[in-house]
Amino acid sequence: MSLIGKLLFKLYYLPKSRKVHIEQFGGASNYQLMEKGESEMKAYAFNNLMFKYTPNQRSKYQLNYLTGEKYLHQSLFCVYSLFKHLTLDERSNFSIIFYDDGSLTPGSLIFLKLKHPFIQVVSAQQTQQKINELLPVDRYPFLHKKRAVYPHIKKLIDIHLGAMGWQIVLDSDMLFFNKPVQLLVWLKQPKHPFFLFDPVNSYHYSFSLMEELTGRKLNTHLNVGIAALKSEDINWDILEFWVKTLEEKEGTSYLLEQALTAMLVAGKEIIIADQNAYVVKPEPHEVQMPTAVLHHYVAESKEWYYKIGWRLIC
Repeated sequence: MSLIGKLLFKLYYLPKSRKVHIEQFGGASNYQLMEKGESEMKAYAFNNLMFKYTPNQRSKYQLNYLTGEKYLHQSLFCVYSLFKHLTLDERSNFSIIFYDDGSLTPGSLIFLKLKHPFIQVVSAQQTQQKINELLPVDRYPFLHKKRAVYPHIKKLIDIHLGAMGWQIVLDSDMLFFNKPVQLLVWLKQPKHPFFLFDPVNSYHYSFSLMEELTGRKLNTHLNVGIAALKSEDINWDILEFWVKTLEEKEGTSYLLEQALTAMLVAGKEIIIADQNAYVVKPEPHEVQMPTAVLHHYVAESKEWYYKIGWRLIC
């Protein structure tokens, strides 16, 4: 980007984008209340969350989070809310892995090591070394390009590259309000990819193009707030081609990672969590008096996440 382009982005496009984002939530006054709620959430996460956890060298299940400085408090709350509905013995069956998106500060890494030592952190340096070895830039230029500017694709690359077996990735902006029985049953004997239900088809790219590229019929309403894939089934050469072709034909999108995931499981039998129990974009009345197992706070429901949702976990 040229110097003029950078100035335009900083002085015009970024403020304009922020203004639109603030107006989406009802204007400056309401947005300030949201920011206040998130600030209080951060303070509670870093000062008050206490995990009761007995280490187990033979943990049965591994949960993976991509996190960073902006999302660490959310990741901690998500894990805490899950553990709140498990017995101490059940908690010890879980290994929790935080993948650093490259933004965790030395202070945050020390905080995790000292206060929550049961959480394993995969450093950005470890991930980069793996990528250098297994995903060379000369062979996968588009995947490298996207990873540099589009953090969401790290949920696929950083966690699944070089891994074997089923890997389940959870978004940080989720809270558990009851024991996730369906998820626990899947974890005991995984056979098919597992996802949340999206109330809309949020892929951005046209079904016709996605199905042309995969040669298979897409599964609809897939949401990757929880996404379980068998790592060795991912063909990185095909993923490179898909990214290049999707963007050349239909542009860039915030939803690229979700679209790619839908393409990876096109034509396959998958499991979609019960949409009434695992709720994507909960309504205000559900946030105030939760009846569901899990809330995934996307889009406008972020308001209720920061104002109300996290406080119900404390």
